Amino acid sequence: MTSEILTVSEMYAADRFAEARGVPSLTLMENAGRAVADAIIERWRPCDVAVLCGPGNNGGDGFVVARLLKTRGWAVRLSLLGEPNALRGDAAAMAQKWDGPIGHLSPASIEGAGLVVVALFGAGLSRALEGAARSIVEQLNAGDIPVVAIDVPSGLHGDLGRAPDGGISLDADLTVTFFRKKPAHVLAPGRFSCGDIVVADIGIPDSAIVSIRPRIFENGPELWGRNFPWPRPLAHKYARGHAIVVSGPEHATGAARLAARAALRVGAGLVSVASPPDAVAVNASALTAVMVKPFAGANGLAGLMRDKRFNAVAIGPGSGVDALTCDLVAAVLASGASAVLDADALTSFKDDPLGLLLLLREPAVLTPHTGEFERIFPGLLASSPSRIGAVRAAAAAAKCTVLLKGPDTAIAAPDGRIAVNTNAPPDLATAGAGDVLTGLIVGLLAQGMNAFEAASAAAWLHGEAASHFGAGLIAEDLSEQLPFVLSALKMRIQPDP
Repeated sequence: MTSEILTVSEMYAADRFAEARGVPSLTLMENAGRAVADAIIERWRPCDVAVLCGPGNNGGDGFVVARLLKTRGWAVRLSLLGEPNALRGDAAAMAQKWDGPIGHLSPASIEGAGLVVVALFGAGLSRALEGAARSIVEQLNAGDIPVVAIDVPSGLHGDLGRAPDGGISLDADLTVTFFRKKPAHVLAPGRFSCGDIVVADIGIPDSAIVSIRPRIFENGPELWGRNFPWPRPLAHKYARGHAIVVSGPEHATGAARLAARAALRVGAGLVSVASPPDAVAVNASALTAVMVKPFAGANGLAGLMRDKRFNAVAIGPGSGVDALTCDLVAAVLASGASAVLDADALTSFKDDPLGLLLLLREPAVLTPHTGEFERIFPGLLASSPSRIGAVRAAAAAAKCTVLLKGPDTAIAAPDGRIAVNTNAPPDLATAGAGDVLTGLIVGLLAQGMNAFEAASAAAWLHGEAASHFGAGLIAEDLSEQLPFVLSALKMRIQPDP
């Protein structure tokens, strides 16, 4: 399984790479249409199929699908947006191979159909749908006819993951794309318009990836699994790192304990909660395997962190939004330990985001949700074409790894690499889930994973744990799913010979 995600321009480069090595573009189009037809035949019984073709190469793919389904005994009718004599290049060549009538695209094009294949526009569309194309998409979205999209659901921009200019896009039951996924297949809301996604081989050599060198990846074990810190036979707990989670005051200690338990579950050899004096008793009474380390103020935390055995530290959950938290963050970052900054550790710098940026360095991970991201990187989301662009710019500015939480959590390294997480269920929208994610990251950092891979692996484990538990999830459940998730991961990465 591959994890590379190609932008629209990178996919064009892959096409050119294949053509330069003897694979004609017409062959690529034929293979693309065949892949769509095969996916349809695998999922549906023969029925009356309406194929809707646009004026470009996406429409050319549709002509291939129509021809191949017809030769396999399906009842096919084809409608075109525009005039046949206006088609050019490969699309025109494929239209000439279609031996049936070509109707004009209209609401009547889908009447009585049992399945609709939409090949109006591909990933390169940079304007909102209008006219007949918009009307037919609105009609399909409002109906219940199964819909297959070619490449991306028509109306969706391949790089943005949404319709451009405030437009609309098709809601598909199945999307068949080619060679590699595009950002639209992993970013919200576009991902949720794709339905099931099939990535088909159409004859582009895999060596095209070496030439293109993509920088966006779908998050998963293929990306970081080889560096996952499994316990070694001769290792001991001190070799697996000592993570520190900084607690808030007496009335706000639960978040730190959630994070600490997650750090321990994910494999850190030792975990301690650094506790202000007023919270020592409540933390000590609620913790067993996790230790409590008292400290008083920023100087006390700095003194604690002078012990270099404490090699990873998380701060923010339950810390409080105030000047003291800013001072504690400064002490953490000055220690040189790997660091995770979440929640209040970020919001406390809302009036001085530059002050935080000047403190940051690798290895460190920021884990903001959208609101926290806006406080630290004001205006960046609004000015960036997509979340990918925003989080990449943030990581470059912060000089550390940035994980922007959401249904399409995006993790960026300061060198420009991006991982987009796609396995998180909506059940994770529950209090304390983010604290558990913070703990997973700091636990992996303590074991020696680099910041980008630790953040990526933690986000994936977080989603898998939530999916394994299912409905009714609360934050306390997440760490308890890790033994199952980790066992399954180990089998996936290190299967028995």
